Amino acid sequence: MAASKAWRGEHLPFAGIMTLVAVVLALLFYALLWKAGNLTELPNLRIGFYNFCLWDKNISSLQCHQFPELEALGVPRVGLALARLGAYGALVLTLFVPLPLVLAQCNGNEGERQLAVVFLAMSSMMLAGGLGLLLSYVWKWARLSLLGPGFLALLLAQALLILLLRAMVVFHPRTKVDKSKLEAC
Repeated sequence: MAASKAWRGEHLPFAGIMTLVAVVLALLFYALLWKAGNLTELPNLRIGFYNFCLWDKNISSLQCHQFPELEALGVPRVGLALARLGAYGALVLTLFVPLPLVLAQCNGNEGERQLAVVFLAMSSMMLAGGLGLLLSYVWKWARLSLLGPGFLALLLAQALLILLLRAMVVFHPRTKVDKSKLEAC
């Protein structure tokens, strides 16, 4: 009974954190790859990190704009590149979180845990920055009521990244592992 409580106290927070990391990764893959980074996907409007399509009344169809047309509409090339870097960079950095977490759990190494926290913090900042930057450029076309499931997935991923950072602070890993004992990791 006491061993069961010790195991739960030691491994349950780790399992919960790893589950949250998996959920964040799934949300980021869904929004950025499956939905192609589109925040709005309507028959008359498609706006995302790589798509900027507006309804053209003259031809009665959706017309996608590229540079330099986007710059004429007020979407700078550098700003869009930074927004893409932020959102997709957050996905890449989040992919690196599970390995240091597993190593920190197995080895009891504080440095590996801190590396995972740094990856999570940078992912959170990059995602917030990329999403905020894109929204600031396209807000006159994509209002809150028009934003779709891709945007909601990115917003939920951002909230879970913040929750993960909080969980990493609250649930400290176990102390150093006795090297003479082989534990199951």
